[in-house]
Amino acid sequence: MTGAPASATGGSGATPVRGGKLGTAAVNQASLWNIANLLTMARLVLVPGFVMLLLHNGGYDPAWRSFAWAAFAVAMITDLFDGHLARTYNLVTDFGKIADPIADKAIMGAALICLSYLGDLPWWVTGVILFRELGITVLRFWVIRHGVIPASRGGKMKTLAQGTAVGMYVLALTGPLATLRFWVMAVAVVLTVVTGLDYVRQAVVLRRQGLAAERSAAAQEAVEAAAEAPRGSEGAEQVSGASDRVSGASGARGAAEAER
Repeated sequence: MTGAPASATGGSGATPVRGGKLGTAAVNQASLWNIANLLTMARLVLVPGFVMLLLHNGGYDPAWRSFAWAAFAVAMITDLFDGHLARTYNLVTDFGKIADPIADKAIMGAALICLSYLGDLPWWVTGVILFRELGITVLRFWVIRHGVIPASRGGKMKTLAQGTAVGMYVLALTGPLATLRFWVMAVAVVLTVVTGLDYVRQAVVLRRQGLAAERSAAAQEAVEAAAEAPRGSEGAEQVSGASDRVSGASGARGAAEAER
């Protein structure tokens, strides 16, 4: 979701061939208002609406909670599509890079906090998940200059488990389904902790490798500088020797003239 293509900044803007891939038109028109960013904006707008629907009538009305679940489901679906569209059709923008993770954490955080507030979900579960998500965000900034850790299969499974579990808790379920959602949430919490620890491990390894590479580059520069130093000293000695010879010659001429 960033960086407008050439056509958006005065490029050719060629018209896509009918029946051709959407990517041609999307690339030519990439800007802040592309489809991927619009989906991200819609997800941000859905957050306050979701909260109002979930807490309406005290938060225990099955009908309103169904509406809240629908809003949450739409937010989760747009989360899947906006990133895919941005990468597939070159619609990545600076706004999308910032807004997309904010929208993801906003809808999930709002759902967890509201569910704990209503007494449906223990606060420690909300704390563990939010601590992991915020902690990973801080880690990304910590290692960003050394590289980017790609999304793992475990991370994708964690996201799916969290979305499914929270969605089941948003609905007013009873009986076996209420028991099932407990176990789905348990799986989500385990995946949250395990993938979080793995991310920390990868971040530490990446940072160590980055620092080692920086030290190696600094050492190489020092070696090259040391190799240049003798030549510089030799040149200085040559200049100094030439200066002494000139000075000696001038002195000899002066002495000869004085003797005359």
